This record gives sequence, C-alpha cells and structure tokens, in this order.
Amino acid sequence: MGKLLWHRILATIPVLFLVSILAFSLVQLVPGDPAVTLAGDSPSDDQIAAIRTQLGLDQPLIQQFVSWLGSVFTGDFGVSLFTSQPVNEAIMQRLPATLSLVVGALVVAVLIGLPLGIIAGSQRGRWPDRIASLISSVSLAAPSYVIGLVLIIVFATKLDILPPSGYVPIEDGIGLWLQQLVLPSLALGLVPAAILARQIRSALIGVMAQDYTRTARAKGLPGRVVLLKHALKNAAIPGVTALGTQMAVVIGSTVLVEQIFGIQGLGDLAYNAALQRDIPVIQGVVLVCAVAVQFINLGVDVMYGWLNPKLRRA
Repeated sequence: MGKLLWHRILATIPVLFLVSILAFSLVQLVPGDPAVTLAGDSPSDDQIAAIRTQLGLDQPLIQQFVSWLGSVFTGDFGVSLFTSQPVNEAIMQRLPATLSLVVGALVVAVLIGLPLGIIAGSQRGRWPDRIASLISSVSLAAPSYVIGLVLIIVFATKLDILPPSGYVPIEDGIGLWLQQLVLPSLALGLVPAAILARQIRSALIGVMAQDYTRTARAKGLPGRVVLLKHALKNAAIPGVTALGTQMAVVIGSTVLVEQIFGIQGLGDLAYNAALQRDIPVIQGVVLVCAVAVQFINLGVDVMYGWLNPKLRRA
C-alpha cells in the first residue's frame, strides 16, 4: 500500500505543475486589463503604466510566472486587487464553509446512493429495483441548482422546517451547523448519489453472476452474507471511481449552490473575483481546488488498494 501511495503522490506533481500554468494564464485569458480596472474612470497612460509596474505586469511572462510560482511555494498567493486582503487569508476564511458543503454532499451521496444501488442490484427486475431506478433517474434529470431551488421552496418556504440560506460555523454549535447544511448538501449530493447508485447496481448485477458468488450460495451461505461479504466489496470499485469523479464535479458546482443558499465559501469568493477580474484571488482559488481534487483522487487510489489487494503491488 505504501508503494502505491508513493507512486500516486509522485504522479500528482506534474498535474499540479500544469494546473499552476493554467492558473497563471488566467491573467492573459480574462478579458480586460487589471491595471485599467484598478485605475478607475478615465485614467491616464502614466497611471496605467504605474499600476502595471506595481503589479509586475510589465515584466516578461516567464519572469512573471517564475516569480508567482516561487511566491506560491512559500504560501503567498498575493494580495486581492480590490480589498488589499492577502489571498491566502481570504481563502482560509471561506474554506470551512465550502469544505463543510463538499463533505455534506459526500455523506448524502453515500447514505442515499449506496443503499439504492444495493437494493436495485440485489432485487434486479423487481419493484424495489424499479423504484430505486426511478429515484436515480429523477435525481439525474435536474442539475444541482434546480434541486436547490426546489428544496428551498418545499422545506424552507412551504414547510418552514429548515433555514433557506446562510452558514453557521461549527464552533457556534453542531446542531445549527448541521441545520444550515442540510438543504445545500442535498442539492449538491443527490446527483452523485444517483450516479453512485447506478454504478453499484450495474457492478453488483455482474458480480452476483460470477462463479464464486454462486458457489457461496450453493454452500448454503445466507443471501445477505453473500451480498455484503463477497459481492459488495468487488462491486464497490466502479462506485468508488464514480464517486471520486463526482466529488471533483461537486467542487465546481459549489459556485452556483453557494450563490443560491447565500453561503460565503470559495465558490462565492471565486464568483465575485471573476466579476471584478481580481486575478490573484481567482488564481488562488483555482490552485486550492486543484489540490483538493488531487487529494480526492489520492483517496480513490487508496480505496482501490483496500478493495483490491492486487493493486497494492502495482
């Protein structure tokens, strides 16, 4: 397992380097000149030139990239062009809310998707399978922001049992923290839950038809033991793959969900920075999200090694 983990960690280095190039290139890709935006209305050429010199935009691109990358390695993501707040400080202030959302979506996906997939795969062609498949299809048909709006209308406006927006830090009380996270976590987690359910169902049907599961049933083992001990562990590998991929999508979806639920997280920070063309903030958020995705992929690889011992020697 240690060898597998070490290889995967080394493989993330070139990926993160490519992401850093992409994040730095945002300066060139975003329309407009940050210096002109900062200069205000009707700036003179001298004012714009002075701001470009202050930001280092008058230097060659390679020199700008090397200087920026060196600062990133020391934990310095720069300063916001509009608030003058250090970017790493702004990210650390917003990170707990987004992290709570992503973890909440993961919990929703596992608690809903895994049982649905097991029920559908073990009851193939029967009414539990049809109901589970229907629930999965409905969840896949609506994007997360639509699900979020429906949840607000039903549970916050009509039933008035959950808050429609906002975020409470966990240090202010676990109960309040969980209460605020229920609706946005459902909005983010239902689509991954549906995809996980479908993957588990498909893999479980295939595994249950294998010779070793038939042999286990022929020996008189209870169906529940065959399902949970012999079949599910092998069927879980495609589900882990799907869930890891969807968690990367969830991180991107937080931009919309945080806007809908009024949560000041990384998605909200990136959205406002994009509107203001605040390049250092955008670069910092992109890098943090890229590192988070790499950690998710690393977790998926560890799960592979646990589920399939053969991969530990790969």
